[in-house]
Amino acid sequence: MTRLGCGILVAMSLYSIAYGASRGNDCSNCVDDSLGSNTINRWTMPLLKLGEKRYYLGIFFKANWYKSAQYCRYHGMHLASISSQQENDQLEKHIRDSGFGLEHFWTSGTDQGEEGHFFWMSTGRPLTFTNWNAGEPNNFRYENGEEEHCLELWNRDGKGLKWNDTPCSFETYFVCEVN
Repeated sequence: MTRLGCGILVAMSLYSIAYGASRGNDCSNCVDDSLGSNTINRWTMPLLKLGEKRYYLGIFFKANWYKSAQYCRYHGMHLASISSQQENDQLEKHIRDSGFGLEHFWTSGTDQGEEGHFFWMSTGRPLTFTNWNAGEPNNFRYENGEEEHCLELWNRDGKGLKWNDTPCSFETYFVCEVN
């Protein structure tokens, strides 16, 4: 494992300890929209149930991959992982129907541990389903030396939200999930 990969794992571990990994998958301040709950208040996180998971679209501010992951964890969630075409299609439809179909969204996908070997940070599991844009992942190297190590959803060419690797410092919207 590279130095960067070790640093990321240490940082995520410390973050989990500091912000209560013991909270499990329960999001104490979330509400599942599909349940029609009437207990919504200004601190409630609106969730949409799609299949076995509940999703929160982080659309009120843009953040880099690390801050997006921190936000999700702070609220008892994780950046999303996508394990099937059906899950991808349902999430894409929800994003599109919310009016954000042309935006970028972080997921928990990354190859920071080992170049070219993407896994879901939220589960630690390798990608078993993929939906990459043509020519991706390409680990493009920018003039400042930054490379692409984090997985985003992006409608690059009008063919729907496909996957793209991009620099983790890029600030965009994000998708959190609760199982």
